[in-house]
Amino acid sequence: MPQPSPIQKAAVIGAGVMGAAIAAQLTNAGIPVILLDIVLPDKPDRNFLAKAGIERALKASPAAFMAQENAKLITVGNLEDDLAKLRDADWIIEAIIEKLDAKRDLWAKVEKIAKKTAIISSNSSGIPMHLQVEGRSEDFKSRFVGAHFFNPPRYLHLLEVIPTNETSPEVLSAFSAFADHTLGKGVVVANDVPGFVGNRIGVYGMVRAMKRMEETGLTPAVVDLLTGPAIGRPKSATFRTADLSGLDIIYHVANDIGAVTGPDEDFTLTDTFKKLVEEKKWLGDKTDSGFYKKTRDERGKTKILTLNLETLDYEDQPPAKVAVLDALKARSLNDRVKGLYEAEGKEGDFMRGVMNDGFWYAAKMAGTVSGKLQDIDNALKWGFGWEQGPFETMDALGVQTVIGNLEQEGRTLPPLLQKMKDDGQASFYNGEQIVDAGGQLQPYQPPYLILSDLKKDASKVVKKSGGASLVDLGDGVLLLEFHSKMNALGEDAIRMIGTAHKTVQELGYAGLVVGNQGEHFSAGANLPLILSQAQDEEWDELDAAIKLFQQATTSLRFSPHPVVVAPFSLTLGGGTEMALHADAVTAIAETYMGLVEVGVGLIPGGGGTKEMLLRFTDQTLPGQPLLPAVQRAFELIGTAKVSTSAQDARKLGFLRPSDETVMNRDNLLSEAKRKVLELAPDYMQPTMRTDIPVMGEAAIGAIKSALYGLVEGGYASKYDREVSLQLANILAGGATNNRQARVTEQQLLDLEREAFLTLAGKKGTQDRITHMLKTGKPLRN
Repeated sequence: MPQPSPIQKAAVIGAGVMGAAIAAQLTNAGIPVILLDIVLPDKPDRNFLAKAGIERALKASPAAFMAQENAKLITVGNLEDDLAKLRDADWIIEAIIEKLDAKRDLWAKVEKIAKKTAIISSNSSGIPMHLQVEGRSEDFKSRFVGAHFFNPPRYLHLLEVIPTNETSPEVLSAFSAFADHTLGKGVVVANDVPGFVGNRIGVYGMVRAMKRMEETGLTPAVVDLLTGPAIGRPKSATFRTADLSGLDIIYHVANDIGAVTGPDEDFTLTDTFKKLVEEKKWLGDKTDSGFYKKTRDERGKTKILTLNLETLDYEDQPPAKVAVLDALKARSLNDRVKGLYEAEGKEGDFMRGVMNDGFWYAAKMAGTVSGKLQDIDNALKWGFGWEQGPFETMDALGVQTVIGNLEQEGRTLPPLLQKMKDDGQASFYNGEQIVDAGGQLQPYQPPYLILSDLKKDASKVVKKSGGASLVDLGDGVLLLEFHSKMNALGEDAIRMIGTAHKTVQELGYAGLVVGNQGEHFSAGANLPLILSQAQDEEWDELDAAIKLFQQATTSLRFSPHPVVVAPFSLTLGGGTEMALHADAVTAIAETYMGLVEVGVGLIPGGGGTKEMLLRFTDQTLPGQPLLPAVQRAFELIGTAKVSTSAQDARKLGFLRPSDETVMNRDNLLSEAKRKVLELAPDYMQPTMRTDIPVMGEAAIGAIKSALYGLVEGGYASKYDREVSLQLANILAGGATNNRQARVTEQQLLDLEREAFLTLAGKKGTQDRITHMLKTGKPLRN
């Protein structure tokens, strides 16, 4: 278990976009923050800028705070009146203007006030750290380390930690551990060079993509189609990302890095790009014009125009299409990358050129920006949202193939690639070894559990089916891993739950973790199968499937061994129902839970309705009315409420106070495993409840009354009312007139199953499911 953090209180200096967002992320981790900025002479409120920073963060989209109340952990102030407050801070980070003199002046003031144990950091994206602390004491320098967040800090995993030659190894180690475990960041230790790792390589790639685009005559839209999800990169790809980042930011970063690196690395921007920034002042989203322009048509609908690079006019171009992508879209990531790298025509020329640029430069920078190739890969994955870093991509293509292509282009190989060629090395990553910046194989053990690596040992995969696997996590803990599309819960995966319990008992495991390392924990049920069975009127089969799922979810709690569910990202419908039934939950902070079945005209049929009723009625004190608890469950399920974070999920009731939250997703399975081992020694098998108080007709009547007003007011449709009445019947425990009635868990499960089947047979529900499958959006019918 991680040791207590040495940082219990922090201070952020600079309340601009980044400073306020960093402060928000600190509060998301439960850390009180002092936020300071300068005094504006024309504002009567001397803390105006700090308060404005918090307000901006509260309104940010995507949200900077995991919960709005986190803002209460921030104390505002200014640099004239409140410097003394820095004495309480264990960590002080600045995010002020990118001017060296301003930073040096600030550090001179901070050194006089900060306590001697405080860690001091700069969030500068380009000014070398060692230059900032010139003139400071040796003690101050030993506690100074760069901490470069990527924007937005809550969502981008990367934190570049940049020590100077004077930074104490103990400070570097303690701060890196804090950033990992407490802040939840992916830490890359970068060398103190211009651009560090992410911007040095990422901006170079963007500059080269602009040049290659103009050379091949492609459009920004086609380039974005080629360089987005097709090669495992974000949908914003190259030029949409440029607009989001700000063309002026790219302009300044490229010029600043280019000024100190020289022509060999070529950060020279194209004439077109310079015109956009210098003459047109088109800076991307902040000016509503960049490589794309957002406008509205005559009906008021948003319309995106694309820049014509020759005329610099915006045009309404048809959606970009690339023939080679049609043949590759159903293939694996490695197959898609290889297909585009080998493609013919100008699209292939562009992709080979831009990918070779990236490979050559990443290899050239090995040892310069970081001593570890995995840190370079991780910086691009965590800071720019890539699925693979440059060295991992070269491995997928074949390192010797890439080297041959670079030589064919007439390039001089960087020393790393020359060594790889001389030694005939086929890949950078070789199981438990990795090539270092000098081309030598070194032992490599990832700092966290990686399932794909673990499963390379065939003995670790205990059982496997099409939708799920059982994996030995070591130390007597078994993992149930889903691996269907979006980890949807089909029959195959559901049956594996029973197999998992049986395996735990037969092979003597201490307990079970339910989790995976996919994009999402689970997006819920297999809707196409439900729709097919309903349309074909296969009621016995659908009834059996619902019963099977109920047995699977309830078995997570009532098994003879502890079960810990480890949700993350989208945890919807059946995914939430699994978490609700676990003995314990270990969730990442970014977990979006919800019982969303009403959106497709159904109700939670895997015990989710039952569990929310139980949770809320159990919180009702003796003698208090039950109706508020019933109404709370009804509102939560009936509005398909989804949490905005694990913190919000706890507030909504999807997580219990005892459930744990992990800030860093990389540590999730390790922490869930630890929880199983903690529960196992004294574990006692629970039994199902038989004493659940319900209200019967009294609750149904109250809900009917509320629904009438919602439908009449246009806030709910007539079919919403039909679905809601089925939900109300379950939460009421059935249509009994006995206000003191008690029911069993099984009775509530039976009511769920009956309601699910009833709704599945209705046209309104089938229309909703069909619409959701076609559009990805709910139908209001």
